[in-house]
Amino acid sequence: MALTEETGQETSEFMRQLKAVAARLETRLELILSDGFSAKDARLGEAMRYAVLGGGKRIRPFLLIESASLFAPPTDVVYDVAAALECVHCYSLVHDDLPAMDDDMLRRGRPTVHVAFGEATAILAGDALLTLAFEILARPETHESAEVRAELIMGLARAAGWRGMVKGQALDLAAEGADPTGEEIDRIQALKTGQLIEFACDAGAILGRANGQQREALKTYAQALGRAFQLADDLLDADGDESTLGKAAQKDGAAGKATHVALLGVERAREQLGELEGQAIGALAPFGDDAVILAEAARFVSRRTH
Repeated sequence: MALTEETGQETSEFMRQLKAVAARLETRLELILSDGFSAKDARLGEAMRYAVLGGGKRIRPFLLIESASLFAPPTDVVYDVAAALECVHCYSLVHDDLPAMDDDMLRRGRPTVHVAFGEATAILAGDALLTLAFEILARPETHESAEVRAELIMGLARAAGWRGMVKGQALDLAAEGADPTGEEIDRIQALKTGQLIEFACDAGAILGRANGQQREALKTYAQALGRAFQLADDLLDADGDESTLGKAAQKDGAAGKATHVALLGVERAREQLGELEGQAIGALAPFGDDAVILAEAARFVSRRTH
């Protein structure tokens, strides 16, 4: 089956796998977050579980698991690494929603963590989820090889930290109300959104012991996919519906956010989104039909409605 084909059967198989991965990951996350809380810190544990469980498409863990699946069948180890990545992603959502950041009241169709638990508990829950991710990756049971564990820890730290996602968020805040160029917007979005997506695919390659050429192909795929993901998000914010999105819409324009939609307009932004989808799928050519699900992930990301 050619990677550029789009059939109902392909789409159905992709959605089946996406939901299956999300369900298995949900079970793993629930187990990880069910232990270690006393009566005195039960509220913190409840806030952490609220932030992580019961929602989300789990796209980043899915990309990690599918990238690893190019080389070997998924194992509990792969799901533990995927759980660590999702903890970082969910921490970032909790902190992004805070009044000092994006000041959002709704996430995944329900009140954001600071609305439900208070601002202080939300900050602590985010901090706890971030550090939990590295605890998971450092455990000997996560992977038998200390070298692999160290490479995963380093990769996630760089993707999530001051040279990655956090830097992207800082640049995004600084660009509000400014007049950034397309290249500057690309840089912000590559850091803010693209870094965790890039880590997801590279972590799969690390776990699969991929060679340099294979890792580079997945990196090219992830970079295009990360740009497409953010552009699709920006388009949904521009013309989406709050009841469908599960969060507030039309916020980027009101806040003067630096987006390609604001720079190019909706029509040209949609054209660019299609180009990025094609670039992502094209990067998977070295894997042949083994990468059909990852190709479908690119279509899903760029064509989603929420």
